[in-house]
Amino acid sequence: MAEKEGAIIKKDHQEGMQMAVSLLEEFGLPLGLLPLADIIEVGFNKVELNFKMISKLVSYGTEITDYVEKKRIKKLKGVKAKELMLWPPVSKISVVDPPTGKIQFKSLAGITKTFPVEAFACGKK
Repeated sequence: MAEKEGAIIKKDHQEGMQMAVSLLEEFGLPLGLLPLADIIEVGFNKVELNFKMISKLVSYGTEITDYVEKKRIKKLKGVKAKELMLWPPVSKISVVDPPTGKIQFKSLAGITKTFPVEAFACGKK
């Protein structure tokens, strides 16, 4: 398997099997989909960004879906933000209106966080 920057690679049979099972379960796929007994190497490219200005680590799944409206993203799936030791999924993002220079993130777990919009400007990670 060609290694990519940021990819998680397991080359040991036991670790590879555990990772494969974990990935199949995470993506809701049947465990019999892969020949687990014959695993030599498993890799997964996980994308995480650290927004240093607000000390926030965000993880992006391989598939992200949402509905976009003016100043709002709703029904967001595939994005998680680290809160203490948990990774709750982000479900809604909205730019505060009237304009205050703030952006608000909500999760299905009931967590709401507000940050300065400039923390998410291109090149500010």
